Amino acid sequence: MTNPFELAIQAADELRVRSGVDAYDLAVVLGSGWKEGAVALGPPFADVPSGTLRGFVTPTVVGHAGQILSVKVAGANVALVSGRVHLYEGNTADQVAHSVRTLIAAGAKTVILTNACGGIDPTKGPGSVVLIKDHLNLTATSPLEGLAPPEPFGSRFVDLTDLYSKRLRAAALLAAPELTEGVYAGFRGPHYETPAEITMARTMGATLVGMSTVLEAIAARHMGAEVLGLSLVSNFAAGTTQAPLSHLEVLEAGRTASASLGGLLARLIPVL
Repeated sequence: MTNPFELAIQAADELRVRSGVDAYDLAVVLGSGWKEGAVALGPPFADVPSGTLRGFVTPTVVGHAGQILSVKVAGANVALVSGRVHLYEGNTADQVAHSVRTLIAAGAKTVILTNACGGIDPTKGPGSVVLIKDHLNLTATSPLEGLAPPEPFGSRFVDLTDLYSKRLRAAALLAAPELTEGVYAGFRGPHYETPAEITMARTMGATLVGMSTVLEAIAARHMGAEVLGLSLVSNFAAGTTQAPLSHLEVLEAGRTASASLGGLLARLIPVL
């Protein structure tokens, strides 16, 4: 079985050839709703189907196409990962983290992880965008499980104290002072959380809840990248209101907010 780090290096080499980009400066993983907004960054000069690259699996979730788009933003080469994969699709933690590892191996030193999530804090309702300042990994797994990473990669016992970079968050808040910060609880899914689980997450300090992001963030930090997390609150979490939860609600929230999400990315990327 190919080592996941070696697999990422191989995929990065393939991506360089296919995209014509020698090295990326920044990577953005586009969560539900964020792809539509990314058109604000300009037309891509390269579009590589991720399923044609080594180690990538095809997303199965509506709203997640499998593409890596290359755009220029303020002179920087930016990779847009459209097509996140999740644990609940039957993937391993390494498969979930593979796109992030590949883009870092292709040069990206900064990674922006976006998602659509449930809101626990009643003051941050649907349509709000929240900076992730920390997370709770409730997936019961890690991309660093298994054999120790090979040289020259660092120890699997990585320090996550500054996982969501204070420097990047400060820059983001200067560029977009309307943003607030929160703690993201990452569950495994695919079912939505029960009201009791939301109560648990709130008691543990979470203000946001979702089914992605945490494993990618761990993998990115382990490989030395700085991480910025952005959550679009698409609905209130279970038990917060009496409204039923549905994936259609998530997609609709993304479509409604797409213009503002794209504008936000266009403001943030040049200052990171």
